[in-house]
Amino acid sequence: MSAAEPSPPAAEVLRQRYVRRLPDALGELAGPAHGSVQLPLHVAWSGLTRFDLDRPRSRMSMYRTVLAEGQHGGLIALLNRDLLINQWPVLRTLISRAIRDVWEEAFPELAAARPAAAA
Repeated sequence: MSAAEPSPPAAEVLRQRYVRRLPDALGELAGPAHGSVQLPLHVAWSGLTRFDLDRPRSRMSMYRTVLAEGQHGGLIALLNRDLLINQWPVLRTLISRAIRDVWEEAFPELAAARPAAAA
């Protein structure tokens, strides 16, 4: 092996991937608040692809998938600002630490929405 610079840790590479996808502001999130949503194959390539936003478990599952797999444009088109903020206290426990940290650092309103015990 050469004495080249070491690669950045995998966690940092993952973190930067999520940072690049973020909207500039939560207000950009213009996704639907009600009804059925069919995720594109590049976001949900296996398992469920259609979600009912009026059913909390279905909505939470869709948000987990979009936060993990969605690109910048998909986040804006599929996520709804108010739904994201309202379900963040639970959603933050269902997503990876990298995603949670990136979103909470970028958007103080999400960090403020987390439960007091987790602050």
